[in-house]
Amino acid sequence: MNSAQGDRTGVVVRTVSRPDRSVVDAFAELGVATVHEAQGQTGLLAPRLSPIYPGAQISGTAITVSVPPGDNWMIHVAAEQCADGDVLVVAPTSPSDAGYFGELLATAVMARGVRGLVIDAGCRDVADLERLGFPVWSSFVSARGTVKEALGTVNLPIECAGQRVRPGDVVVADDDGVVVVERERAAEVLEASRAREQREALVRERYRSGELSLDVHEMRDRLDEAGLRYVDDAEGAP
Repeated sequence: MNSAQGDRTGVVVRTVSRPDRSVVDAFAELGVATVHEAQGQTGLLAPRLSPIYPGAQISGTAITVSVPPGDNWMIHVAAEQCADGDVLVVAPTSPSDAGYFGELLATAVMARGVRGLVIDAGCRDVADLERLGFPVWSSFVSARGTVKEALGTVNLPIECAGQRVRPGDVVVADDDGVVVVERERAAEVLEASRAREQREALVRERYRSGELSLDVHEMRDRLDEAGLRYVDDAEGAP
């Protein structure tokens, strides 16, 4: 069983505390790498999660779903709890090679304003999902079907791809992967991410002018202290 879920199988929490919508939406303008770095290199979900098609970039508030292996019943239950601007975050309690989510479920949750799906398992109907414009970040693609027999949880904390995710946390996803921001820190991390982007813009201009990263980031003294040596040819090397 998912360690973050505990023994509360069969529970659906109806109330979700979400950060200010303007803060959540603003994260979509920032890259996953920027947000990850800005919050101290934390919150990044495992790289096995990848987008099923390129170019999607979203941010939203997490609706968390814990599902049994090979059983997507609780995703159907979770759809009722979704609101405009949410992102479904789904984790199985143990590994499964099933495709938990496809075009029909996407159609249903899109009607409720869901912006995408993050799932540490499989999805299917990839061509249809791309046609719908519904982005998914999944561990793999699998046509294997699921059953609807066992309960999980909705809107309790879960562990997804190595990160603890709580309902209402901010989820940011793009071609580089997925990062989660704790809902209480959303405004703070947004400000730090914007500041990082501004710094990177200045660095980018210096690179374009021909400056080397060694000088822009003042690396030479540290390299010298680390013992880096320059020689004119290989014969001069120790």
